[in-house]
Amino acid sequence: MRKIITAAVSALALTATLAPAAAARSAAPPRLGNCAAGQLCLWRGDGFTGARQAHELADVDIESCVPLPAGTTAASLANRTGRPVTAYQSRECAETAEFHTYPTGSWSPETPYQVRAFKIWEG
Repeated sequence: MRKIITAAVSALALTATLAPAAAARSAAPPRLGNCAAGQLCLWRGDGFTGARQAHELADVDIESCVPLPAGTTAASLANRTGRPVTAYQSRECAETAEFHTYPTGSWSPETPYQVRAFKIWEG
């Protein structure tokens, strides 16, 4: 009987030790998509899933319309450029279609329309 009680006490002690660590892991914020500082990242699917495109200021003309490759759209995005970014439904950045400007630091797991082009603004 003494061995059973000792085993039960050991099991409870182990559970008490592991429970806070498990709770801390479950309380951690959900991981967003992979997007480095200084990048605009666009994902084909909602929730930062699917093929990802990353654009940096060094590769983009500021305040110029940058269409995504033909046949490509984005459904989620992260703006870590340090500048505002406007995402357009139109490949020509036409303001007659839907568009929305995302401030730096924005993470949008679901855009309200398929993004086909963007502009990075001076700031």
